[in-house]
Amino acid sequence: MGTAERRDAPEVGVAERPAWIPGQVGPERGTPARTPGGVRAGRQQAEYRPLWVEEPAKRRRMADPVRTAAVRAVLIIAVTLIQAMVAFLCTMAGSWAAFPMVISSVVSTVVATWAVVDVWVTRQVWNQRYGVVSEPSSTARQLRRERRAARRRERTARRDQERITRRAGAKRLSHP
Repeated sequence: MGTAERRDAPEVGVAERPAWIPGQVGPERGTPARTPGGVRAGRQQAEYRPLWVEEPAKRRRMADPVRTAAVRAVLIIAVTLIQAMVAFLCTMAGSWAAFPMVISSVVSTVVATWAVVDVWVTRQVWNQRYGVVSEPSSTARQLRRERRAARRRERTARRDQERITRRAGAKRLSHP
């Protein structure tokens, strides 16, 4: 805010004033920010407030290889668009450079397509290698526990049944 805007701006309370007003001498200039009483030149100095507040990002940052491939793709696409525009203008002007520019634009379009596919493939590969944390959820763990317990009960019941049939067979005198 310049001097003219500051002059026309409504007066704000002490708590709403910025910590350092341009034109005043402050700690950056080598003088103390406050006097022992907390008042400097008839005004009370507001507490320090940062210029901005860090907020967590809404999306995670891209992985380095993916970001590198994306930057490369954007640069290649930009060059391709410039080449296509130059080829169009050369064609309209009837210049001898029109044919080589059209050919280079076609080749550049193929390379740009490859660059975009490269971003996609790099992202997929990175997600496959590093993106999935193999940690079973509590519900999956619970289901596995239940299945294991059911198998254990079946095995125990089968063993008990085999023991019963063996004992019953041992008491017989003859087999049918």
